Amino acid sequence: MSEAPLLFDRHLLRQRRARFAAEIEEREVLLAYVAHEIAERVEIMLRAFPRALDLGAYRGLLGRTVADLPSVGNVVYAESVLAYTRRCPTPAVVCDEDVLPFKDGAFNLIVSGLALHRVNDLPGSLIQVRRALAPDGLFMAAVLGAKALTELRQCLLKAEEEIDGGVSPRVAPFGDVRAYGALLQRAGFALPVADAEEIEVVYASPRALMEEIRALGGGNVLMARSKKPLSRRTLARAEELYRSRYGTPDGKVTATFQFVFMSGWGPDPSQQKPLMPGSARNRLADALDTTERSSGAKASFPKSRSKE
Repeated sequence: MSEAPLLFDRHLLRQRRARFAAEIEEREVLLAYVAHEIAERVEIMLRAFPRALDLGAYRGLLGRTVADLPSVGNVVYAESVLAYTRRCPTPAVVCDEDVLPFKDGAFNLIVSGLALHRVNDLPGSLIQVRRALAPDGLFMAAVLGAKALTELRQCLLKAEEEIDGGVSPRVAPFGDVRAYGALLQRAGFALPVADAEEIEVVYASPRALMEEIRALGGGNVLMARSKKPLSRRTLARAEELYRSRYGTPDGKVTATFQFVFMSGWGPDPSQQKPLMPGSARNRLADALDTTERSSGAKASFPKSRSKE
């Protein structure tokens, strides 16, 4: 069986991310948002997580936010770029998100913020995460969804088409909620859940938006990218289009980010299991106060009552 084609140039990704390590603290608006959201979701679980992992940690903002919870114990930080591990709390290890060096059942909690959508083998990475979870351990991650950065993608494509007479991929495609949910099931997580949230962020200019994306590792590292740099003329046209379509009255621009939050549990016999078909004790028709009909027939619901 042939291997799936590589989507990202991971070596180039690590090189480019390393350039922004010294200034990442100034560009953590999106990371701070997902860190807060994930920490809130972990907190409501009302159980202890003595051993945790922050996977794809950047400088460890998510892990430190989760570590502040009374229910979370020791946190290990894992990053693919050495320059970032040096900015994380200890212990920190260097590893790719899809090549984990941890033994099975090592952690009760694994969290990841804005890192897993850029791995080449996400199904394999999720399987390794599930194996690294202890039975009944929790995995929770945030990734970019399909609707993220649609404004930038459209403007870059339009500008390149106008100026260069053709287009090449400039913004990586992201999965939708259903795709991420299916991957959780495929990886063997118990009780998998995927949900999406969208936020709109205001930037001083399209260039400021693109600089922030590059700092977070979102620059163009697609294997199918054009090796020819984007010309100044094309970039200027993309910025012009962006301002005209998505500008604000005060001269700034907006960008949409869709986050998909994934969660799943390490399988354990104590967890609730779905009921077998036909094992329900109560009829749905009784609960709806209607008459059960055969497939294809219309059900008659009771007429609404009004107070006289």
